Amino acid sequence: MAREFATCVEYGLSLSKRIYYGKEMTPAASAAMTRSMSSKSSELAESYLPTAVMAYAVVPEPELVDNPDVPSYQPYVHGRCEPPALIPLQMHGAVAMEIDCCFDHANVCFSGAWRVHCIKAGRKCDVRIAVPTGEQGSLLGVEVDVPGRSYHSQLIQAEDANDKEKVSRGWNGRLIKGSMYSFEIPEVGGGSTFSIKLTWSQKLLYHEGQFSLNVPFSFPSFVNPIGKKISKREKILLNVNSGVGKEILCRCASHALKELRREVGRMGLLYDAEVLTWSSSDFSFSYNVDYKDLFGGVLLQSPFLRDFDDRQMFCCYLFPGDNQSMKAFRKEVVFLMDISGSMKGNPFESAKNGILSSLRKLNPEDSFNIIAFNEETYLFSSLMEQATKEAILQATQWLNDKLTPDGGTNILGPLKQALKLLAETTDSIPLIFLITDGAVEDERDICNFVKGSLTSGGSISLRICTFGIGTYCNHYFLRMLAQIGRGHFDTAYDADSVDFRMQRLFATASSIILANITVDALESLDSLELLPFCIPDLSCGCPLIVSGRYSGNFPDSVKLSGILADMRKFTIDIKAQKAKDLPVDRVVARRQIDLLTANAWLSGSKELEQKVAKMSIQSGVPSEYTLMVLHHTLGEEKASETILIQDVFNKIYPLKKMDLQTRIMLGNLCVGFGNLSATAENIPPGTEETKSSDATEMLLNAASNCCSRVVDRCCCMCFIQTCSYMNNQCAIVLSQLCAALACFECMNCCFELCECG
Repeated sequence: MAREFATCVEYGLSLSKRIYYGKEMTPAASAAMTRSMSSKSSELAESYLPTAVMAYAVVPEPELVDNPDVPSYQPYVHGRCEPPALIPLQMHGAVAMEIDCCFDHANVCFSGAWRVHCIKAGRKCDVRIAVPTGEQGSLLGVEVDVPGRSYHSQLIQAEDANDKEKVSRGWNGRLIKGSMYSFEIPEVGGGSTFSIKLTWSQKLLYHEGQFSLNVPFSFPSFVNPIGKKISKREKILLNVNSGVGKEILCRCASHALKELRREVGRMGLLYDAEVLTWSSSDFSFSYNVDYKDLFGGVLLQSPFLRDFDDRQMFCCYLFPGDNQSMKAFRKEVVFLMDISGSMKGNPFESAKNGILSSLRKLNPEDSFNIIAFNEETYLFSSLMEQATKEAILQATQWLNDKLTPDGGTNILGPLKQALKLLAETTDSIPLIFLITDGAVEDERDICNFVKGSLTSGGSISLRICTFGIGTYCNHYFLRMLAQIGRGHFDTAYDADSVDFRMQRLFATASSIILANITVDALESLDSLELLPFCIPDLSCGCPLIVSGRYSGNFPDSVKLSGILADMRKFTIDIKAQKAKDLPVDRVVARRQIDLLTANAWLSGSKELEQKVAKMSIQSGVPSEYTLMVLHHTLGEEKASETILIQDVFNKIYPLKKMDLQTRIMLGNLCVGFGNLSATAENIPPGTEETKSSDATEMLLNAASNCCSRVVDRCCCMCFIQTCSYMNNQCAIVLSQLCAALACFECMNCCFELCECG
């Protein structure tokens, strides 16, 4: 999907060269507008993906493209763009963001306005909105105001969609890549201006006591409006609540923030400026919570008035502190690496580099092994090896020389071998680190097998961390496996981010300072739901947050216990208090929905699926069991008339529905439960879309160089289709097509490229 999207933007930028702005008013040159269409570099393809909220005119017919204010002579262009080209629209007026941070959670509200500057006056086009939402982002809400009508989003249960909507639910809203969403607004007039308000949640990263926020806010040069007197204003309001009543220490910020207010545990900051060009860098901000020793607390919140669950909410947190005397556990690590055929190329190389980088971070007293698997199993060593320089060098040579991605995927076999290797672990953390890009049929059996195998010869049971590559693997299986093993889960949607994200996950998993954590004094509660059901270890690289629901009287304080690296028992009393002006439900909603979805997948419980759907609708966080829809409302007069007609019609015909308020299906905005058929066929991750053939790329490159205007794509696509015929008929058909399409400028380059005759 990402490659196809980038290609459509590339075509759109080429089409935008047709637009005439008047004398001395030309768009700024950009690398994205001038680079070769034939480039296969993933880095160059990335330049076309949105790095901030963007709007694009969807252009199925090139003849639509023109300046709506200053019409110019444009030769008529026959044919269609398939898939439609995407022309980035220019942003006007003011761009604003309001960001609320608490714990490791951020809520972002973005608003901006765009003008359809590239479509003829009196003509209309669809507009595609792209929303990159940052680390582990979830799109929460959409509001769009178009002249004469407006849209607002709503989550509904998947089973509430009618058959027609279910068939077409995926065409409008979709994941471009990772946490990057896209959807369309239909029929926006050329020359009109529309506004968008978007809300999403994302995660703050935590490293060595510092929280870091990064919000996509980098706009390419071609979204700057053409004109000397068009004002541009940026405004960012940042609210930070530590959630723990500790002083906040600001570290760095990408934009010039002014402090509005400050109190213990809270602060407000503002960036407000007139700018010559829109921001070319993401908004980033980092801060520390002033503490030294390990500390924690419990926040309590009452249910809402219309909450489907009338039990009380709680959130228990534990921060590692900055105490250097708390040492990390010794580790015994087995890496399970998928080397099936789909891992060929960049996924394999990136995963291999991630493992080698992680090995270099082990201490000499740690031990490791590597098991590569496809349909067979390949061991680096029959025993666990000490993490010496010599052993790591041998592992490097083994990974480079002995492994070739090929074949299918079998996870259970190598997992059993890893369990045998770690069976005699004592006084250390036994850790399995699983890396895969595929789904397998026996995933539930694997989870149930691991549940019954979580014992060890030592005092600490097995830990499992899982890492998924792409969308074909079942993220909920991997999440459940990590939850059973008190570990962590992460994913990379493209090969370029595998190495970095693997190292980050391993750094968290390998810096455990408190293990076997239990929470006492909760037995007296009438009922208790704890998520995750197995409490993870406390790591230097990640604060511990568990949450859930309860009924009964929550104690004033609870006792939290665990084991330190020297095997001494550690206990801390943490106080419980009412959450004041802190949205506990919003902070934990995404993690609870993900955990419960994994539980629902494993158990197959329809009741649990219904619960997840209700939580999703109540919190506004998308889930696998809900769909997002856009409700379309006409202008004020028409809207009131529509509501009146609707009410009258419903009273007369109570058994029928009159859908005068149009509903656009954005569909399911989640990753799904893996793809067994894609795994069986060894389709590489990140190739969900159809790639252009080499001949297509050659032809587009030649056409872009020899044509003075972008009318090449229409005739060239016809040429590609006819070029499959053999002998001289290709040249005959080509000449007829080009003549019919009035695109004689492309003929010479087409004949040169065609080798069929």
